[in-house]
Amino acid sequence: MMKRVFAVIFAVVLASACCRLTPSDLTCEYQSCPLVDTTTPRFAWKNIASYNGAEQSAWQIRVCKGKSVSGREIVWDSGRVASAESVHIVYGGETLSSTSDYVWQVRVWDQKDRASRWSRPSRFHTGKFSAEEWQAEWIGVPWQGDDSYDIEAVKGGNTRPKLNPDRIKDVHPAPLLRKEFEISKRVRSARFYGTGLGYFELYVNGERVGEDYLVPNQTNYDRRPMLDTRGIAVCDPFAEYTVMYLSYDLTPLLKRGENVVGAILGNGFYDVVEYWPPMGYGSPRLFGEIEIEYTDGSREVVATDTTWRCSRSAIVADQAFLGEHYDARLEQQGWAERGFDDSEWESVAVKRAPCGRLIAQNCPADRIVERIKPTSIVKQEDGSWLVSFPEEISGWVNLKNLDLAEGQKVDIKYLCESLNGANTYTANGSGRESYHARFVWFVFSQVEIRGVEQLSARQVEAHAVNTDVASVAEFSTSNELLNTIHRIWRRAQLDNMHGGVASDCPQRERSPYTGDGQAACVAVMHNFDARAFYNKWIRDIRGAQTADGYVPNSAPWQPGCGGGPAWGAAIAIMPWEHYRHYGDAQILSENYEPMCRYIEWMQRWVEADGVMHAKDPQKWKNLGDWVAPRQNPPVEVVHTFYLWMCADIAAHSAEVLGFKADAELYRAMAERTRKAFHARFYDPESKSYGKHGCNVFALKMGQPEPFRSHALEALKSNIAEVGGHLDTGIFGTRYLFEVLCEGGEADLAYSIINKRTFPSFGLWIEQGATTTWEQWNGKNSRNHPMWGGGIVWFYTHLAGLRPLDAGYRTFEVAPIVPEGLERVEYSLDTVYGTIDVAWRVAEGEFVLECGVPVGTRAKITLPNEAQSIEVAAGKHKFSKKI
Repeated sequence: MMKRVFAVIFAVVLASACCRLTPSDLTCEYQSCPLVDTTTPRFAWKNIASYNGAEQSAWQIRVCKGKSVSGREIVWDSGRVASAESVHIVYGGETLSSTSDYVWQVRVWDQKDRASRWSRPSRFHTGKFSAEEWQAEWIGVPWQGDDSYDIEAVKGGNTRPKLNPDRIKDVHPAPLLRKEFEISKRVRSARFYGTGLGYFELYVNGERVGEDYLVPNQTNYDRRPMLDTRGIAVCDPFAEYTVMYLSYDLTPLLKRGENVVGAILGNGFYDVVEYWPPMGYGSPRLFGEIEIEYTDGSREVVATDTTWRCSRSAIVADQAFLGEHYDARLEQQGWAERGFDDSEWESVAVKRAPCGRLIAQNCPADRIVERIKPTSIVKQEDGSWLVSFPEEISGWVNLKNLDLAEGQKVDIKYLCESLNGANTYTANGSGRESYHARFVWFVFSQVEIRGVEQLSARQVEAHAVNTDVASVAEFSTSNELLNTIHRIWRRAQLDNMHGGVASDCPQRERSPYTGDGQAACVAVMHNFDARAFYNKWIRDIRGAQTADGYVPNSAPWQPGCGGGPAWGAAIAIMPWEHYRHYGDAQILSENYEPMCRYIEWMQRWVEADGVMHAKDPQKWKNLGDWVAPRQNPPVEVVHTFYLWMCADIAAHSAEVLGFKADAELYRAMAERTRKAFHARFYDPESKSYGKHGCNVFALKMGQPEPFRSHALEALKSNIAEVGGHLDTGIFGTRYLFEVLCEGGEADLAYSIINKRTFPSFGLWIEQGATTTWEQWNGKNSRNHPMWGGGIVWFYTHLAGLRPLDAGYRTFEVAPIVPEGLERVEYSLDTVYGTIDVAWRVAEGEFVLECGVPVGTRAKITLPNEAQSIEVAAGKHKFSKKI
């Protein structure tokens, strides 16, 4: 009897414990364990519950100075705060110290006033809060001046930025820099703060520090004196210049006695030979310092200065567009270790400091995110090895344990339809030799390797390298074509994410086009945790704005990037979508004035009837849509559409920020623009706004009846004329499937996406594509993520998931069920937790299952039902006969 009583009591206690919320996934400023340079960082967490209907009613945060909570120095104890909010909680304690470790925890109470346990500790580290805190100098090598290669070429009389592969011969080897210093006391902590331009790798006592590559992230580092010499001229001054620095914990690497810190510098986008997209800033340079705290409380700083020594590395040349070459015979063994003789090295030279403000790198770095085994290795007739991998990636090949003779040269040819750069390794004959590139990425699914007699699968692998954004979504359907489209776009998107920006293509141009970025950003947010990524890139975009309000076609600006008003519209679209998906109003506050200034710039091109038509003398600033399969729509249609969109977003942003007068102003502007669009482009005879996406834009703008119905019928007619295919460019395609679904034409949308003939995603896949391409006919780059805008409807309409309140605080699940599709499963890890949507059709029954995270509510609308069902957190299941 007593055993039964104890068993019942234990079961009751266990059940009570299971009812409590568990805070998890703690982040500070969007990231886990970040480097921050603000005194008011913001915190967030997700609540996990094991029962339906769970809600947070209060929270308590404590922040401690140091690396652990034991023996803690509490700098903020919020006490219990009655609030259901779990994101963007602003620090409210004592003033934070710079260059310090902090640890924080949170506990929460549920709606039954039951407290959770304290969460696992999470950490953040503060950087420098002011320029005066730095002691370092910018240093480089004396055999290079301050100017970049391309500026030197222009000064030498070469005004045509044509890529010449032979220019790689003019490139200096990557510099090695080193400094010896003594430690005579016990070290409590030691950290490096600093950066190297264009890229750098840090070494301490022979060990490479960290897992980052291609750092720091790309920004507009400095003024460039000859921007007006390029075909598309956008000249200084820009709104902001920045240089990002990183911080690494060196405590485990330092030893009592002699220590050595060293760095290798790569050119990156800071120092480039002349070529059409980029323009360089200067020669490579290093800036940083190690702050050492001893156990007796004393401190010491080892900073970059003229006491450092320099030499040339075995990386004999590296250029973003030309590739990388390595000669292992030139290696200086032990160069970053104690006891190395650097007497033949030279003293470093002090370099000009970039004008960019030093800021903490607030976005994930590039890293090796995947190591991929080859699918086949075939020796070809000419003796070379053809190595194949399952999909096209950006990164490099890693050669391992090759038995090579001294001077034996291995050529790694990355097979790609576009300019990709060269990569070679010259052996030193020391035995088993391994190599991969360090300062240049390549694009490939196949490589040809020459100069090796034997090569096995164990000796070669591919490294996928990109900005390390986490995947937070899964999507699958009963239609394998849709699954493949989803997969190849994701691959292309990751291939193009480097240095905290997204490029148009990762090989030929490598440029952060704003138009491509805004077209794809919603698809990105439906697949990846891009909070920190876009926070950084959006800052670049507003930083690239010029004094007259113009936002360039790429950011950071690279001369040679063509576009038009739809590209600059990223200054409105990206912050707004960031707010919708992540719920952070600060992104709107920071970018509201820049988006308003851009609208003012757009207004300068508005004609008397309210239609916008940009006519800049530089034609590559006036584009409308891009690469429609047959013909792009009139540019003034696209310009006017984006004027409407920017005004509409500004109105919504003003409402969020409490600017009521502004909201009315921009609402009125958007309405005037919509009416002007109708008056100019609607043809009463054909009852159409035009082909090639014009009707799509009209529908997206929300033209009233009967014109909405006219536009929808005209769009259906347009599609029929081209055999049931799409006929839109990147911006028209962004909204094509959405307006069809919202017009009750889901079956037509589904028919278009299922095409396998020109133009279609399916045709690419039939030709073996593992990434999305630039053009439907396969010309130019075959790795372009801009078409991601055209698959947003997979998540918003097929799965039916759409935010109603910012950050998915409330959201809608209203799936459509096109004829022939039997199953859709989609999960998205939002700032509040994971939303799961899964529906299936079988034997005349529609079944929907939905997981709703704590802190949110969902409105469920089943197909062909007018009424929604509102549900709280938990797992829910619905069904109906169809």
